[in-house]
Amino acid sequence: MDGCIFCMIASGEIPSETVLETEDVRVVADISPANPGHLLVIPKRHADDFTKLDEASAVAVIKTAQRVVRAMNNTLHPDGINVLQNNGEAAGQTVRHYHMHLIPRYVGDTVRMSWVPTAPGSEAIHSAAAEIRAGLGEA
Repeated sequence: MDGCIFCMIASGEIPSETVLETEDVRVVADISPANPGHLLVIPKRHADDFTKLDEASAVAVIKTAQRVVRAMNNTLHPDGINVLQNNGEAAGQTVRHYHMHLIPRYVGDTVRMSWVPTAPGSEAIHSAAAEIRAGLGEA
C-alpha cells in the first residue's frame, strides 16, 4: 500500500534491524522498544488489521513468531514474553498495517500492560458470548 511505513519496512525499502526475513514476513527490532529485544513480525502483504489479514499471512506470522520466541527464550533468557497484537486505535494500534509484537519480559521491568478486571455478572458475560456466537455465521 502506497505510503505505508510498514509496507516499506517489510519490502526493505526502509532500512531496519532485520532479525529474520522469509517470503511472507520480516521480523525487525522495534525502534521504540518496551525492552531490549522487542521485535515486530510484519507480514509483507498489507492488511490494515487482524480482520483484513489473509490466511496465508496469518499462518506465516504465527509460525514465524513461534520460531522467534523460541530463539528469544534460548538467547535472551527472559522471564516471560508478551506476544501482542493491537487491533484498532482504541486497542493501541498506531500503524494501520497488521503486525505482532514480541516483547521479552523480566521480573521488575517497567513495562505495563494491564487492565482493571471487572465483574459484569454472569448475564452480561452470557449475553456478550451469545452475540459473538450469533455473529460467527456472518464472519
